Amino acid sequence: MTTASTLTDRYVEAALHRLPERQRPDIEKELRASIADAVDDRLDAGSDPAEAELAVLTELGDPARLAAGYADRPLQLIGPALYLDYTRLLTALLATVVPAVAAAVGLVRTLQGGTALPVIGDTVGAAFTAAVHLAFWTTLVFAIIERTSAPRRTPIRPWTPAALPEPPSRRARYGELVTETVLFVLITTFVLLSPVVSTETDAHGEPIGVLSPWLWETGVVYLFLALVVATLAFSFVRYYARWSVPVAVTGSIADLAAAIMLIWLAATHRVLNPAFVQAAGWPSSVPQWIDTGLVVLSVGTLIHIVTQGISRALRR
Repeated sequence: MTTASTLTDRYVEAALHRLPERQRPDIEKELRASIADAVDDRLDAGSDPAEAELAVLTELGDPARLAAGYADRPLQLIGPALYLDYTRLLTALLATVVPAVAAAVGLVRTLQGGTALPVIGDTVGAAFTAAVHLAFWTTLVFAIIERTSAPRRTPIRPWTPAALPEPPSRRARYGELVTETVLFVLITTFVLLSPVVSTETDAHGEPIGVLSPWLWETGVVYLFLALVVATLAFSFVRYYARWSVPVAVTGSIADLAAAIMLIWLAATHRVLNPAFVQAAGWPSSVPQWIDTGLVVLSVGTLIHIVTQGISRALRR
């Protein structure tokens, strides 16, 4: 029995090594008694002592896993009680915060006069860094909660049918879609007609556009309209198609890009045509107030996009 006793001692020592000091005496007595009883049962059945000891220890399994069961300590990073909350929150953060960070960095680098490739590189790098940080810190917080909270046998929030998300009213969603379409038509009509329809004319009787000619000379106006079209298109996709992460992320990027471009244009005073302001006799404070209003409106839109994205992701 020397070999068998040695195996038992080694097994018990390996299990106790992973337990708190105060728990070891009681668990050692319980574990040794359990092993001895199981060995005696096999001996009564006619097994060889060494084989009986080896078979009992094999059935008990890895002592580290056994110790984790005694200590009620999880062996997974995120357990089933928290996993759904973890994935929902992480998905929502990645789908909303990462595009917002990328857009903000791209805007700042553009306003600083950066060229295309460095701006794109900084934007992609910022998005990747934000995603890594979000994943790491969210996982760390949930892992800490998993290991510091009281043992659970059921999820944190017991599920009932009352937790099912209420489907948004299709009539309300259709009303929102109609409103967005009407606004799109009005904005697009105003932008496209502004060079040829105006309340002010020059010395030759030609109309002085409200919007800066620079927008047409550089093609920025067409890029802005393309982003507005993309925003409306994704509104239709959200109405007629099922929600998915790719659709949510792409739609959020289009929404954010349009708002950020308007912030950039207003902050750099490239929206209004100075010739129109002068011909209309506006005080110098009027263009400033208009640009400030556009910035505030766009920032509010950004906040709305981010909060709505998080809300939709958490509901799903």
